[in-house]
Amino acid sequence: MPSPYLALFAVPGSKAFSAAGLLGRMPLSMMGIGVVTMVSQLTGRYGLAGALSATIALSAAVAGPQVSRLVDQHGQRRVLRPATLISLAAGAGLLFAAHYGWPDWVLFVACVGIGCVPSVGAMIRARWAALYRGTPQLHTAYSFESVIDEVCFIFGPIISIGLSTAWFPEAGPLLAGCFLAAGVFWLTAQRSTEPAPHPREKQGGSSALRAPGLQVLVATFAATGAIFGSVDVVTVAFADEQGHKSAASVVLALYAAGSCAAGLVFGLLRFKGAPERRWLLGICAMAVSMIPLLLVGNLPFLAVALFVAGMAVAPTMITTMSLIEEHVPRAQLTEGMTWVSTGLAVGVALGSSVAGWVIDAAGADAGYGVPAVSGAAAVVVGFLGYRRLSRPAPRRGGTVEQHSEREERHVA
Repeated sequence: MPSPYLALFAVPGSKAFSAAGLLGRMPLSMMGIGVVTMVSQLTGRYGLAGALSATIALSAAVAGPQVSRLVDQHGQRRVLRPATLISLAAGAGLLFAAHYGWPDWVLFVACVGIGCVPSVGAMIRARWAALYRGTPQLHTAYSFESVIDEVCFIFGPIISIGLSTAWFPEAGPLLAGCFLAAGVFWLTAQRSTEPAPHPREKQGGSSALRAPGLQVLVATFAATGAIFGSVDVVTVAFADEQGHKSAASVVLALYAAGSCAAGLVFGLLRFKGAPERRWLLGICAMAVSMIPLLLVGNLPFLAVALFVAGMAVAPTMITTMSLIEEHVPRAQLTEGMTWVSTGLAVGVALGSSVAGWVIDAAGADAGYGVPAVSGAAAVVVGFLGYRRLSRPAPRRGGTVEQHSEREERHVA
């Protein structure tokens, strides 16, 4: 690993909380696709499978920001442990309901409970921000965390789909729950690097979502999330139609591998100029990369197309985290990061659900129209909200010198 990444871990405790974050984030890539694989195997209904995955994402979209807001106020340990226990109990209920063929509504209720899962990625980034706020190392730290996200998406689907297809259908979601429990309880046991809480009386009662710049990021990433959600579901169905359903995990891993490679390089670079321009360019690149999927005819072509498409993902996510730092008050940073994850979750829910219906009605080939349309929508929203992102927000965090420099760039 290049030395700038190694230098991040000079701070005591950073290795431990990063490792715990890796474990705790594995369910992010395993649960949704694991539920799709499990339900499609047990019932053969991709529409139901996509709807259940969407329910988990929507529930997380509602509960996630509230959990993170409580974390900002009371600390990670006091909030994450009970929230995780609720999510684990609901996950166990889903596995029993699916295994014994209980009514569909029971499955949906269990998926709502799973949505209480905390945003572990936001918790880890908040710890890095507390350590390196206002320094170049924070860009490297955010880049490293985006790479870790992609590592999860490389191995998570392989493990989840592989276990559910080779062992028993419930194996993937079951292991996801084990990773969540281990990661969260290990993370919350580390008190020395936990960010200090900001009680409500110190930060006010308003939501971080009132920041205009954050609203643009959340809305755009709702469309972006639809890309991710639909690509997952359609790829599993496409591989199934090709007679190689288990190969879907490898193809999706290559999508994440492209992002991982781009994220590693991006983290070593130092940029000048307004970050919102790089962000908008990244959104456009993600949208354009969906067009080749409309021409996919076999799994090798699909694998190459998704690897190339993944190269736009991590740089865009890294730049997004930098923009959140500029547009959200420091006392609400965890909540702000979670709102972006919420936008993604809403998009994933819509994308996976719509993709499931399209597959049932017209086949997997037609399903790749969903991420293409979603990418176009992300570009439209990004352009419409660009002016809000380009406005300096001196009250939102950072030093006076940083904001003065930013204002000078915009004047120029």
